[in-house]
Amino acid sequence: MYQHITLIGNLGRDPELRYTPAGQPVTDLSVATKETWKDQSGEKKDRTTWWKISVWGKQAENCNQFLVKGSRVLVEGTLRGDEGGNPRTYQKKDGTTGASFEMTAKDVRFLSAKGVSESDGQSVEKVAVDDLPF
Repeated sequence: MYQHITLIGNLGRDPELRYTPAGQPVTDLSVATKETWKDQSGEKKDRTTWWKISVWGKQAENCNQFLVKGSRVLVEGTLRGDEGGNPRTYQKKDGTTGASFEMTAKDVRFLSAKGVSESDGQSVEKVAVDDLPF
């Protein structure tokens, strides 16, 4: 059996580097992908899906060093589910239920220059985002 996922999206916050007790670097990325379509009446619709991505080893340190909130990335890896293989669910601030899609990266490619946000093409400062699902 084989599983492979490829995403292209933008970071919703700065990377978060940490080390396991054994000294292994791991960086958590919060990546948003966006799907756009027109409904039957011709009105433009879009949907954003958030992905929690774990990057390991030297690649984790590189992601932490070169990526910032807004950076565009291509991520290849495998989906991580809960014990039943499903997305993890959580309760949003408004009381509704959401799902957390999580993956382990095998490869992360940087699609924007260091410190550049894809949303406006300008340099961005590191800012914490509190309203992300994870």
